[in-house]
Amino acid sequence: MSTFYFIAFLSIFFSVLVITARNPVHSILYLILTFFTFTIHYILLNAQFLAIVNFIVYMGAILVLFLYTLMLMNLNKDSEPVKSNIVKIAAVFGGCSLLVVLVASLKVLGTSNPVVLQNPDLGLVKNLGKVLFNEFLLPFEVSSLLLLSAMVGAVLLATKDKQPKTA
Repeated sequence: MSTFYFIAFLSIFFSVLVITARNPVHSILYLILTFFTFTIHYILLNAQFLAIVNFIVYMGAILVLFLYTLMLMNLNKDSEPVKSNIVKIAAVFGGCSLLVVLVASLKVLGTSNPVVLQNPDLGLVKNLGKVLFNEFLLPFEVSSLLLLSAMVGAVLLATKDKQPKTA
């Protein structure tokens, strides 16, 4: 149980660093660490499939794409437009709304009891594979053919047509 609280503290700590970091690249790196702590939480909750998907999709693909996009952008403070007062008021209103929701959720969470799983094998990848390949085999194969045709279409759209040389 102490491992859970330590990882929860790290998750909150890195989330605060994402918001307060001055450098956007550091902010994205802190976000990667935050998602890594989420992956550890999924493992502690016996949800291996969600941990693997979180690790591969969020940390491996989306955040790396964010990092590369951010590095390619020109982030000069001189060329950044000045925010109007309406945008600042909207930001304060949104932040206050978030604070009200967080305080209300803490009051609700303080009265709840912890959930105890009746089946400890509930989130295992083995069980997901059995369900996918027994009960949902046809939709699984149809979706794989759909993804294959999308990949072939993307490759065909990305290749340039060769123009015949004129003499």
